[in-house]
Amino acid sequence: QVQLVESGGGLVQAGGSLRLSCAASGRTFNTMPGGWFRQAPGKEREFVAAISWSGTTTVYTPSVKGRFTVSRDYAKNTVDLQMNSLKPEDTANYYCAARASGAYLYAGRSRDEYDYWGQGTQVTVSS
Repeated sequence: QVQLVESGGGLVQAGGSLRLSCAASGRTFNTMPGGWFRQAPGKEREFVAAISWSGTTTVYTPSVKGRFTVSRDYAKNTVDLQMNSLKPEDTANYYCAARASGAYLYAGRSRDEYDYWGQGTQVTVSS
């Protein structure tokens, strides 16, 4: 069974940075497309960023493009999310997701496209 564990969340002031990391166990993350989603209180879980297993394709929701960067560390078997210029509206619980398989360039934007989920890590941005 694949398990995903997120780390790196916390409290930061507006304009600051955080780096989230997602580690997989039970199977290497290096062959699975990965994604990040977030859910704020009272809102639906929304797409943030995704990366193909090859690392060739990255996609972002418009509100984070230019501020967030999704990447893979093949040595550590992780998918990471570097978040810069954070805003109060970025406050949410951030979830890592993985898809069991995908084409070389595949990076999905929909929750339904992912098979495995982490428990989430809280990110709070103060104004």
